[in-house]
Amino acid sequence: MMLSKVFATVSVLAVSVLTLSACGSSSSSDSSSKASSSKVEKSSSSKTEESSEAKQTAGGALKDGTYKLEEADFSHGYKVEMSITVADGKISDSTYDYVDKDGKSKQDDADYEKQMKKVNNVGPKEYIPELKESLDKNGTNVGAIDVVSGATDSSLTFKNYVQQLIQAAQAGSTDTIKIDNTAKMKDGTYTLEEKNYSHGYRVHFEIVVAGGKITESKYDNIDKDGKSKTDDAAYEKQMKKVNNVGPKEYTKALNESLVKNQEPAKVEVVSGATSSSDSFILYAQQLINAAQAGNTNTIEIDNIVYGE
Repeated sequence: MMLSKVFATVSVLAVSVLTLSACGSSSSSDSSSKASSSKVEKSSSSKTEESSEAKQTAGGALKDGTYKLEEADFSHGYKVEMSITVADGKISDSTYDYVDKDGKSKQDDADYEKQMKKVNNVGPKEYIPELKESLDKNGTNVGAIDVVSGATDSSLTFKNYVQQLIQAAQAGSTDTIKIDNTAKMKDGTYTLEEKNYSHGYRVHFEIVVAGGKITESKYDNIDKDGKSKTDDAAYEKQMKKVNNVGPKEYTKALNESLVKNQEPAKVEVVSGATSSSDSFILYAQQLINAAQAGNTNTIEIDNIVYGE
């Protein structure tokens, strides 16, 4: 299933959020209609410089090697091919492109470029190198990769795939990641959870697929005793005081939005809970990729956490 529209703690989203702030499938057409962040809660890219200098307190190191990802099928004539190269524990190089059956880049498709720019004011020649440059600049800080205006779908897909490549690098798994990008979701329960706690909580996320559709979304942040952040009255009170929204509200809203819209790209960013919304969207994309492959093994995110 191709997502028609579409950011960590998702690896390093915890790097960029305030203590009391909350906290992929591919598309070949893009839209700038969905805002990439809310101005109420500090965005994930707003502390990039500070975060890069912070001390890492949790999260697996990247193992040296080259890690690859590619979509299994062509959509509108193109599929994504990506890679990252890790040297001395850091991303030293990357590749990213959409290619056709002859291996030709979408960046060289003059007709596609012209039509997309006419509609969205940006084309593959602009957004593909811009996203790659952002990865090269921000490394494992997936949350700091900005959504390119007019290329929202490709930007969110890119961030999802970068996250999966980082997970592979942490595990040292050099097998090419295959994304069943046009497949229908298979019925079952698909689970993702973070390994490491940030500010006392980590993400636990399940989706239930029945009849090829998401019928339940169970996204939450839990503490070491398995208690939900939505039941933390002190956290709720303080966050609402600062951001006018708390875990009780944004957790419910995000889960309901995914079931209603079926596509992470259509999930509305909750004002005041931008970081959690971005994390939710990114993880939902990865769960959908798992559902497309019918892989019900729990996805464990060895999320990188930094001290503040």
